[in-house]
Amino acid sequence: MTTTPQEHVRPAHVVRDAYGALAAVVGPLGDEESWLPTDCTGWAVRDLVFHLLGDAQRALVALHTPAAGPPDRDAVTYWRDWTPDPVGAAHGRRSDRVAASMFPDFRQLRELYLETAAATVAAATATEPGRLVRTQGHVLTAGDLMMTLGVEATVHHLDLTVALPTAPGPAPAGLTAVRATLDGLLGRPVPPAWSDEHYARAATGRVPLTDSERDALGADAERMPLFS
Repeated sequence: MTTTPQEHVRPAHVVRDAYGALAAVVGPLGDEESWLPTDCTGWAVRDLVFHLLGDAQRALVALHTPAAGPPDRDAVTYWRDWTPDPVGAAHGRRSDRVAASMFPDFRQLRELYLETAAATVAAATATEPGRLVRTQGHVLTAGDLMMTLGVEATVHHLDLTVALPTAPGPAPAGLTAVRATLDGLLGRPVPPAWSDEHYARAATGRVPLTDSERDALGADAERMPLFS
């Protein structure tokens, strides 16, 4: 297994910080802001919040679903299943847009997300990180699962705030987890001049690599995005 990015951190704290930072963005949003665009193609803020709700619900189920070992994924290798898939992405965009539209008042969706996210943080805090759990058809430790949750929340935090310039940014712990995960997938660190935010967006296909970045990466540039 690949070395995971959780060796010197407490995974539950990554979930707590990443989800808390997202809650600070979502909590004040009203209906008007919910129609603003995000960095996820085709999704407004409300659509992405619905997607985040689904991820928090999946996390709750996983944290309460013990599994027999051995694990077949860790906090890095989990993402190898999430390479770009245009057809699957299009289906996901449509289904989440339709589902999100079932909430006539954004406040209903907002409050459901906030209470579900808080429950996920509580469950993560109460779960032993070495416990084996199941999610997305794979077995991994709860600690590794928590790291993937923090990574997804942080990347989507950046997506959510592209049209919200005064919104608070992602948690430092979440950005650190994203960088460690991307380095693990790439097999080496990128140049330190890349900010955490830019690395997260460039390595997941949100923004294209510049010519100088391609030169710095060499052949590894063709492997981008590392996940989407």
